[in-house]
Amino acid sequence: QVQLVESGGGLVQAGGSLRLSCTASGLTFRSHTMGWFRQAPGKEREFVAAITWNDWSAAATYYADSVKGRVAISRDSVKNMVYLQMNSLKPEDTAVYYCVANTNRQQLQAGIGNYWGQGTQVTVSS
Repeated sequence: QVQLVESGGGLVQAGGSLRLSCTASGLTFRSHTMGWFRQAPGKEREFVAAITWNDWSAAATYYADSVKGRVAISRDSVKNMVYLQMNSLKPEDTAVYYCVANTNRQQLQAGIGNYWGQGTQVTVSS
C-alpha cells in the first residue's frame, strides 16, 4: 500500500520560508517521479513542482510559473523523502499542499493517476 505523508506546513508571515517534507512508503521510490500540488480555498488543485530520478544523470526538476525562483524541490532516495523549500512566501501561496508520486512525469503534472498524500496546510499572512 502506497503511503505519502506530508509534514512541515504551518503559519508564516509574507516573505518568510517553509520547508515541506514527504515520506514515501510502499512504492519503488527510485522509479517514481515525485512532486507537489496545492489547492487553495475555492480553487482547483494545481501543480507546483516535480523531480525525476534516474541512475545515469542528475534529477530533473520542473516548476509552475507561479512559484519558479521561489521554490526548490529535492529528494533523498536513501530516506525515500521529497522536500519542497519555499521562500519569499506570498499570501496567495496559502493552500493545502499535497505530495504526489507517479511513474510518468507528464501524467504527474497533469494530475493523472497520481498517488496522493493527505496534505499539509500552509498559511501565509500578510
